[in-house]
Amino acid sequence: MKTKQLLSLLLFLPTFFVYGFSSTNNDTTKPFVVVLDPGHGGKDSGNRGNGFYEKDIVLDVTLQVGEILEKHPDIKVVYTRKTDVFIDLYKRGPIANEVDADIFVSIHCDSHNSQAYGIGTFVMGIDKSGRNLETAKKENEVIFLEENYKETYAGFDPSSPESLIGLTLMQEEYLDQSIILASLIQNNIVNNLKRKDRSVRSAPFWVLHSSYMPSVLVELGFLTNDKEGPYVNSKKGRKELAEEIAKGILKYKETILLATEDSQNPTITEKEIETAIETTEKNEYKGVDFRVQLAASSKKLDTKPSNFKGLKDVDREKEDGLYKYYYGKTSDYNKIQLMKTFAQEKGYSSCYIVAFENGKKKKLSEVLKRQDK
Repeated sequence: MKTKQLLSLLLFLPTFFVYGFSSTNNDTTKPFVVVLDPGHGGKDSGNRGNGFYEKDIVLDVTLQVGEILEKHPDIKVVYTRKTDVFIDLYKRGPIANEVDADIFVSIHCDSHNSQAYGIGTFVMGIDKSGRNLETAKKENEVIFLEENYKETYAGFDPSSPESLIGLTLMQEEYLDQSIILASLIQNNIVNNLKRKDRSVRSAPFWVLHSSYMPSVLVELGFLTNDKEGPYVNSKKGRKELAEEIAKGILKYKETILLATEDSQNPTITEKEIETAIETTEKNEYKGVDFRVQLAASSKKLDTKPSNFKGLKDVDREKEDGLYKYYYGKTSDYNKIQLMKTFAQEKGYSSCYIVAFENGKKKKLSEVLKRQDK
């Protein structure tokens, strides 16, 4: 284990043993572990839009989400805090790592100097347009309230795009699952509560970067909005939001992570993938076609779904004497990531994304580096 990771684990241990976890599961089989992280707390009030306290709202909603999940005996809920206390930002993700969590969900409220409103759910990443950096900066600036923050964060600057971009590496492995979890939560809140859809987006949040599992950050709404703020702060609003977040988590567990007794491969339904795609913010690269390469073979196969584990929209092309089989074709990188996840869950565990431009294959890493999409 790297020294930095070891130090992070040692630093958070006292916090974990104080706040611990809540579970109704006595089975020896590993439960589905959910870490819930109410943002802010203690001396960090979060945003104070319309005079409300973000720290109190998110704690209440988080505890209600946990209460719903704890009714399921195969779920263990772990909280980064259960009371109005200040928890250093760098300690929150490692709590999830220590308990071998299946997912990490951080809950916050948004703010703006306008009457902006709506629900947004974030995964770890960089939106090259820069539209989402401001939200991440606001949430990351809590580090200035921590003692010895200069030493702890080793020169990290929440207002620096370069520092923010450096945070994205840890969560890349779990991006597919994070997008699906975020989409299920987002879709529930938007459709069932009739809230404005600000979509699933990527942004560099410190609280997400060090967790080794699918991780999302939910912004419940804008406290600074004269109509939405009072709703989010209300007893009714908090209860409804908690219920929809919990439903999204349960749906994720049911359709994606739970494996059958004789298989370790989770399943994703095509309907869930379609829902995730529809509710995910587009991330298009003009002039580029992304595809998922399923296989390469000397055998020429009919591209009907029955030959490809039920996958539709499979194309065949002959390259370098081999037939290569591709699933999907889109300029939207977020969409192709979801399609890759779906293909993996269908059994193509080694499939990967490729990029074409003007009919020629390009290095994916070079395409993704472009600033002008």
